[in-house]
Formats: sequence, C-alpha cells, structure tokens
Amino acid sequence: MEKTIHSKAYQVLRQWLLQVRHEKNLTQRQLAKLLDVPYSWVGKVELGERRLDVVEYVRVCEALGVDPTTGLQIVTKQVGEF
Repeated sequence: MEKTIHSKAYQVLRQWLLQVRHEKNLTQRQLAKLLDVPYSWVGKVELGERRLDVVEYVRVCEALGVDPTTGLQIVTKQVGEF
C-alpha cells in the first residue's frame, strides 16, 4: 500500500482545500491565523509535504466554512472507493 500522503485521493483532497481557500479569497497567512498555526504549516499541507490528520482536516474545513463531508464526497467521486 502506498503512503497516503502520495495517494491520488489525498492529492484530490489537497487540491479541493486549495481551491476553496482561493474561492474564499484567503491567503495562506490568513488561513493560518484562523487556525492558529504558522503560515508555513498551511503551505506544507497544500504542497503535500505534510499530511493532515482527521482532526486537522475538520479544523481546516471549519476555518474555510465548508462541510468536511463535501471534500470526502469529491474524493470518492473522482477517485472511487478507497
């Protein structure tokens, strides 16, 4: 089994989060401030250098004002079953 950080599913999820951040007109620094993390943390997540755990994923979605299940549905639709 490949590492999840390199999986197609995780790639799709990261791209969706990046798209949502752009749609909300937020910079990495602004999102980082909402999450109370260094802005480099956001950059590493978006570049795939750092993997989000489930709790972090939910926190990011809440900060972006989106339902976490939406991202999972997009992944399932684009990648198929896990």
